[in-house]
Amino acid sequence: MATSTAAAAEPVQVQKERESDPNFVTALARGLELLRCFRTGEAMLGNQDFVRRTGFPKATVSRLAGTLVQLGYLRYDDSLGKYALDAGVLALGFSYLAASDVVALARPHMLAFAQSYGVSVSLGKRERMEVIYMESIRNDAGVMLGLGVGSRLSLVSSSMGRAYLAALPAARRDKVLAEFAQAYPEQWKQQETPMRAALAQAERDGYAASFRDWHPAIHACAVAFKPVGEKDLHMLSCSASYGAVSEETFHEKLAPALQALAARLSDPVGR
Repeated sequence: MATSTAAAAEPVQVQKERESDPNFVTALARGLELLRCFRTGEAMLGNQDFVRRTGFPKATVSRLAGTLVQLGYLRYDDSLGKYALDAGVLALGFSYLAASDVVALARPHMLAFAQSYGVSVSLGKRERMEVIYMESIRNDAGVMLGLGVGSRLSLVSSSMGRAYLAALPAARRDKVLAEFAQAYPEQWKQQETPMRAALAQAERDGYAASFRDWHPAIHACAVAFKPVGEKDLHMLSCSASYGAVSEETFHEKLAPALQALAARLSDPVGR
């Protein structure tokens, strides 16, 4: 599986530009960076993990982690000497989802789609150099990857990430890809060629595909759209195990149906 090597890395230049803003609070930003260090499936992290993933000095990490413990965003396990996310993070995440009109609008349509076609359907948006799930309806018994709300996918190897990139203006896309190449050089080297071929297909056909590129057992396609009342691009994807649904079925049946679903959820002015 092609996954990011850090929580959600940003190029150094982007970080410097933000920190030069007089309204930017560096201490707050660094605390949030610690929370971003947790990856899908990871329960506990120690100070050395934080240091390695953020590049912050150990003393800074210790102070930030201690503050987050006091505020209820992290909890500390004395026996292991490690930290875990606490209920404060969960409260923030679910408050966001509960207030999201996009999720509420999309969920019943996603459920119907998943049941009709026997595939899994997900809604996501870009978060730095990754894509994050906002909702996911799992309906493919052959795919058991533990993916759900909050899961993160690669921006270049996942169908969602490719759909997002294909929908960007060329200049903006080139900037994002340059930032990704700087942040994840090894993944970029492995994925640039299939990603560029997928983007050419997506620009031609109006949807992006990822056939065993993101995960060797997964076929998927995705579309980018602007939901009603939203300014940012969101993505809808459908996926299934490669042995259960062929590439031809994705191209001929699932992708057109997914495009129709996105059109129903889109702001006509923003398309």
